[in-house]
Amino acid sequence: MATITKRRKQITELMGDKKSYTPKEALSKLKEIATKAKTKFDQTVDLAIRLGVDPKQSDQQVRSSVSLPGGTGKKVKIAVIAKGEKVKEAEAAGADLVGSEDLIGKIEGGFLDFDKLVATPDMMGQMGKLGKLLGPKGLMPNPKDGTVSNDLTKAVKELRAGKVSFRAEKDSGIVHVPIGKISFDEGKILQNFSAVMDGINKARPSGAKGIYIRSVYISSTMGPGIKVDTTTLDELHEHHN
Repeated sequence: MATITKRRKQITELMGDKKSYTPKEALSKLKEIATKAKTKFDQTVDLAIRLGVDPKQSDQQVRSSVSLPGGTGKKVKIAVIAKGEKVKEAEAAGADLVGSEDLIGKIEGGFLDFDKLVATPDMMGQMGKLGKLLGPKGLMPNPKDGTVSNDLTKAVKELRAGKVSFRAEKDSGIVHVPIGKISFDEGKILQNFSAVMDGINKARPSGAKGIYIRSVYISSTMGPGIKVDTTTLDELHEHHN
């Protein structure tokens, strides 16, 4: 335990007294901490965005997906549930696993060795029974984020290129999204940050009243959460191309 305490003390010192940062400052601070309080692996950079919504209300749910221009830095294992000609299309598009009723049965039995699951609309009727298992893990295919589609080539390619899905948690209204690895250059992470904020603004539900984006924190896997001053989010537009 001593090493954790030492590292935590180091992080606290590096954090200093400043309460909130512009996106660029927050990222620089996160990178500085990751460099000085080292870990043995390339940490993921995450955003936690608290929204002024009550996702328990049907007109206040936030769910969508966004393509990260800088990619995720993670190799994504994609499974596809389809039948007939669509099986060949999914294989040609580069899906890691393709199946029909057989794959549904395997998943029902507890097989979850994939990061993303795509299904064609005609298979969704048989997928209902997987909702309880896949829903909580965020793996259930959904037309809103492009994972229920007849265009399997597009669906697989987008996921491969760095498309991430997000949704506001039912109890807190917080959205968690990974925006790259700490080893990425700053511009790439800021581009991804900008793309996510755009995606969240576009997904603003009709029922959301008052302040929509309440708070934004950026963190790395083993690092602290650093508060981003929401009035400085416009700075991100410079990085979005």
